[in-house]
Order: sequence, then C-alpha cells, then structure tokens
Amino acid sequence: MESIIFLWVLVGLIAQTIDGALGMAYGVTSSTLLISSGLSPAIASASVHTAEVFTTMASGISHLRMGNVDKRLFKKLVYSGAIAAFLGAYVLVNLPLWIIKPIVTVYLGVMGTLILLRAFNIITLLRRLNTSLLAFVGGFMDAIGGGGWGPIVTSTLMAEGNNPQKTIGSVNTAELFITCTQVITFVFTVGLSH
Repeated sequence: MESIIFLWVLVGLIAQTIDGALGMAYGVTSSTLLISSGLSPAIASASVHTAEVFTTMASGISHLRMGNVDKRLFKKLVYSGAIAAFLGAYVLVNLPLWIIKPIVTVYLGVMGTLILLRAFNIITLLRRLNTSLLAFVGGFMDAIGGGGWGPIVTSTLMAEGNNPQKTIGSVNTAELFITCTQVITFVFTVGLSH
C-alpha cells in the first residue's frame, strides 16, 4: 500500500514539474502516467481533476487578486466549458472500456506531442476560433483525456494574439469551474473509492 501511495506522489511531482516548466500539461502528464500504471481512463481523469480543484483554486484566486481576469472572456469560457466538461465526464464513464481506452490513449499521445511542439515553438493551433466553441472542445477533451484544457484553450487564445496576462488569468480561473463540474460528475458516476 505504501509503495502505491509513493507512486501517486511521484506521478503528481513529475506532472507538476512539467506543468511548471511549460505552463500546462499537469492533466495530460498525470493521466498518461496513471493510465499506464493500470487505472481506467475514468478513474485516472477523476483522480487528476480532484487534485486539480485545489491547484486551480489557488491559481484562480491569485489571478483575481492581481486583476488578470477579463470578465467577458471568463464568461465565454466558463459556460460552454462547464457544459462540455459535464458531457465529456459522462461519456467517459458510460462508454465501455474497450472503446474509450484506445481513444484516450491516442488523444493523450497527440496532446503530448502538441505540447512538446508548442514548447519549442514548432507549431501553433488554428487561429481565430470562436471562443465559446474553443472552450467547449477544451472542456470536453479535458474530461475525456484527463487533461488538455490549458494546451487547447490557453495556447490557442495566445496564438490569436490576446493579452497574455488576461488570457492566462481568465483561462486558469475558468478552469476551476470546469474542473469542479468534472469532479461533481465523476462523484455521481464513479464515486469516491479512489
């Protein structure tokens, strides 16, 4: 039992180190490591998002206090992102494992590759997307894959040339509500056993 707890602490440490260096990828890294250690995609995503409630809350409070939240952008992100987060979590839990595991594995591989390519300025996402649609895609994929909100939403909005402080602050603050929506959905669908 102690060795498994040490493994989960190590997963969190590695994921947060990568996230701290790149400004994103906690969920993608954690989910990848948890799934590769044998957890189902639904349990991995639920576990990662439960941990993220605390990190996103700290981030959101900090950005609010520093005035880094654009209220219009925040509203566009939080409404459609939360709806999509609920749908993604619900789909993840209700699809059979033999269907969802390959989908999540491919998604995490693609997201990991995109994160690395963006870290070295090799690629950017499409520009000038509808913000609500972007948040919907980000929220859904974040729930399905256990991560991806930051790599999808933050980097796309930044590539559009938006103010970095307001963009990061608004996206990170909205992520708290996206993450809480996912956790509540997971609590009512897979429970709290993990």
